[in-house]
Amino acid sequence: MRFYARRIGFYAVTLWIAVSLNFLLPRLLPGDPYTILIAKLQRNGEISPAIQQSIQLLLGATEDQSLGDQYLSYWGNLLRGDLGVSVTQFPTPVTDLIGGALPWTIGLVGTATVLSFVLGVGLGAWAGWRRGSWVDGVIPSTTLLQSLPYFWVALLFIYVFSVELGWFPIIGAYDVFTFNGPEASWAFAGSVAYHAILPAMTIIISSVGAWMLGMRNMMVSTLSEDYITTARAKGLGTRRIALTYAVRNAAIPSVNGFGVALAFVVAGSLVTEQVFSYPGLGKLMIEAVRNNDYALMQGVFLMITLAVLAALLVMDLVHGLIDPRARHRD
Repeated sequence: MRFYARRIGFYAVTLWIAVSLNFLLPRLLPGDPYTILIAKLQRNGEISPAIQQSIQLLLGATEDQSLGDQYLSYWGNLLRGDLGVSVTQFPTPVTDLIGGALPWTIGLVGTATVLSFVLGVGLGAWAGWRRGSWVDGVIPSTTLLQSLPYFWVALLFIYVFSVELGWFPIIGAYDVFTFNGPEASWAFAGSVAYHAILPAMTIIISSVGAWMLGMRNMMVSTLSEDYITTARAKGLGTRRIALTYAVRNAAIPSVNGFGVALAFVVAGSLVTEQVFSYPGLGKLMIEAVRNNDYALMQGVFLMITLAVLAALLVMDLVHGLIDPRARHRD
């Protein structure tokens, strides 16, 4: 119990520090949401003092509040689920914007991450089992693909498959000329899947090499263990040795890494979503930074922080459960 209490306490302190930094950093940057929004609205005409005061209260930009009072108010708003109002899409709440973008990111990046993991671990296990054969020659090429920049792969795919061949759409998450918005229909689901093929291919090609290389090396190391030699000496079948003894044990580090990778799914793939104009959290965060939308930036960063810390905590607790040595070392 002391192990679990220490781990939970550690992540609780980490969360407090992350939230505090999330509060402080935008306030250290030049400008503020109120000034930015007023300047934006004044382009279309003068704003009356009453409207300015209403906007000031809505954004929480009260001048008589000290930094400590603002910090306490910030925590109070967080506990109520209030992340503020977006400046660039005023007066839409930040929670609504994140809620609208999060399903797209999870659907695209989450699916691509799972497919990349399954392909990488499967092919890596095969390459490790057939060490020295032609299968081993696939590893360097996948490592080369991993080193290619995301945006370059995305632009190359758009040029070849969209511009030249016309097989896939260039941008968007669905056909905006057919559908006015998301709807529950097979036609809409097909349009979403069709638009997600190129972005998903970009993510898979750029990440599958790491899973393959790691699994291949772990597979080679596992095959040299004494229990594999013992299993072969007992006359066990090749298939049983490969799956039950070798792959099962070699995949443990990859499974741990997969848990962390799933946490970063919430962050989205910034470059991929931006290149394909995919309406996920990555594109939302870039727009928030570009437009100095501090409330939206804080909301997205907080969502990413919570997802990463929650995944790391779960992986720590699971690791302590399956490996008693971790509990005794802590």
